[in-house]
Amino acid sequence: MFRTIREQIDTIFREDPAAKSVLEIWFCYPGFHAILLHRLAHWLCRRKVPFLPRLISQVGRFCTGIEIHPGATIGRRFFIDHGMGVVIGETAEIGDDVLLYQGVTLGGTGKEKGKRHPTLGNNVVVGTGAKVLGNIHIGDHVKIGAGSVVVKSVPDHSTVVGVPGRIVRSRNEAVEVLEHGKLPDPEMQAIDELRARVEEIESQLRDLKARKEEKISY
Repeated sequence: MFRTIREQIDTIFREDPAAKSVLEIWFCYPGFHAILLHRLAHWLCRRKVPFLPRLISQVGRFCTGIEIHPGATIGRRFFIDHGMGVVIGETAEIGDDVLLYQGVTLGGTGKEKGKRHPTLGNNVVVGTGAKVLGNIHIGDHVKIGAGSVVVKSVPDHSTVVGVPGRIVRSRNEAVEVLEHGKLPDPEMQAIDELRARVEEIESQLRDLKARKEEKISY
C-alpha cells in the first residue's frame, strides 16, 4: 500500500510541474484522493464485498468530483489532472502511465450488457472534455485532443481530434506531447480543400466564358 502511494506521488511530480511538495499533493490533489479511494473500492469489489465498494466510490465522487466505478480496472502510475467531472465506467480498462484531464468520460453508448466501456492502452493521454465511448480499444501511445468524441477503436501511436474523432497523426508522425494549440483541424482542412476546389472550378469557368466571347466577337 505504501509503495502504491509513493508511486502515485512520484507520478504527480513527474506529470504536473505545479506540484511543489508531498504535503500539497496529499491535501490538495483530488485526482490523488480519487485513485487511492478507487484502489480500495476495486480491491473490495474483486472480493465480492457488497455495497461498500459503491459507497466508497460515491464518497470519492462527492469529495473530488471524480466518479470511478469500483469495477473499473486501472493500471499503475495513473494520473487525473485537476479531475473535476471525470467519469470512468464499470467495465473500463486503463493501462499503465495514462493521463486524463478534467471532464473526460470513459463511458458506454447505451444499455448493452457485458463489456461496454473502452479499453485504454499504455501511455495514453486524453485531453480536457474528451469522450471515449463504447467497447472500443485505444492503442498504446495514443493522444486524444480536447473536446473530441471517440466512438471507434484507435491504433497505436495515433493522435485523434474532432467530433467524431478522426486520426490526424499516425505512427510515422507520432508526437510525444499533446499540444492542443498545435493540433490539426480536420474540419478546417476539409473546408480549405473545398474552397480551393471551388476557386479552381470558377477559374476554369471564367476561362471557358472568355474563350466563348472571343469566338462570338470573331
